[in-house]
Amino acid sequence: MTTPKNELSRRRFLGATAATASALALGCGGGDDRPAPAASTASTTTASTAPETPDVRFGMIALTDCSPIVVAHERGLFRKHGINATIVKGASWAAIRDSLTNGDIQASHILLGMPLASSMGLLGSPRVQMVTPWILNRNGQAITLKNGLKGRVQADAHALKPIVDQAKASGSPMTFAMTFPPGTHAMWLRYWLASGGVHPDRDIALVTVPPPQMVANMRVDRMDGFCVGEPWNARSIADGIGYTATTTQEIWPDHPEKVLGMREDWAAANPRTVRAIVRALHEASVWLDDLNNRPALAEMLSRVTYVNCQPEIILGRLQGRYDYGDGRTKQDDHYMIFNQRGCNAPQPKFASWYLTQFRRWGMTPSAPDYAAVANRVMKLDVYTEAMRELGVTAPALDSTPFALSDGKMFDPANPEAYATSFDVHALAAS
Repeated sequence: MTTPKNELSRRRFLGATAATASALALGCGGGDDRPAPAASTASTTTASTAPETPDVRFGMIALTDCSPIVVAHERGLFRKHGINATIVKGASWAAIRDSLTNGDIQASHILLGMPLASSMGLLGSPRVQMVTPWILNRNGQAITLKNGLKGRVQADAHALKPIVDQAKASGSPMTFAMTFPPGTHAMWLRYWLASGGVHPDRDIALVTVPPPQMVANMRVDRMDGFCVGEPWNARSIADGIGYTATTTQEIWPDHPEKVLGMREDWAAANPRTVRAIVRALHEASVWLDDLNNRPALAEMLSRVTYVNCQPEIILGRLQGRYDYGDGRTKQDDHYMIFNQRGCNAPQPKFASWYLTQFRRWGMTPSAPDYAAVANRVMKLDVYTEAMRELGVTAPALDSTPFALSDGKMFDPANPEAYATSFDVHALAAS
């Protein structure tokens, strides 16, 4: 499939990447020389599936849901499919976005909203078309509140409203943090606050903090609450500084969360490379969803080059064991999954839902072309072809309506009606 023109572009791209490679080595480069289990090292590549660009740098943030990339690397699955992987830990989501944009990394663990924002040039993102052929995980994020709110606020955000109003009236609004303005944590926090009548842009201060810095900032009393992925919610409880008000799977069971992101032009020039990456991630994700493997996963993620958190703090919520830190406990059936229940298919309707929230909160100047943006970013066709190469039946296109915890039905056929139906909003003029 590679043409001479694509080969020339590939060589230029690799030359530019080599010039900047050392600048991004924040994580574990070169780890692929480690011995992998024998069952994982046998190559499955053929002339028709061999990657055009075998050397790939993957970005990640210190969160539990980076697991598929870490496992595919550590267990030799990338190598099995012809990919020489280097894993690079980024300092923040903005740094990851910029590294993808400038070619320092070629693929990354990213928030679902990031390729949408980059493709549309929203909220400070340079306009660069991004795509995703793979959803990395579902569920597994949470909203943490400081200990001073224990016994006053749990899952129902209405209980927060009078506290927010009092703080605002006193001239010292409450402060809440998310990890990236168009990201998933921002959308979960906004949705939850608004469900209780709290306007996230008018009633509180909403700030951006990188995931690993959330706990430290709450410890020094710089915020009243935050939304982030694990293990940082569990870590706040272990450190005695916060508790879980609600999990994101309580807001939307089996919601899509992180995705594999890459530049569209790179993906188009390297289709076999992309499918090889997806095949490796599939095998990693099947391994991940065997709960017997999760203790080993927690040990793997605990390393300083990855999440850098004690394995016992990481493990509990990976197994669905939730201690909310305020007396509530739960064995959650909607714990973080990586492969089950059609987890990985990049369904366009999920991108359309995120676009409704961009619209709702005034992040777009008018109604976006929901279908065009969603279908261009979510590469269901690439995912399906990679699964065919593995002999796996991929889920079909799914346009079924669904609802979050408030019962408001989202119909992918009419996203603008949904976007403009909320009582709490910041809609830009059409």
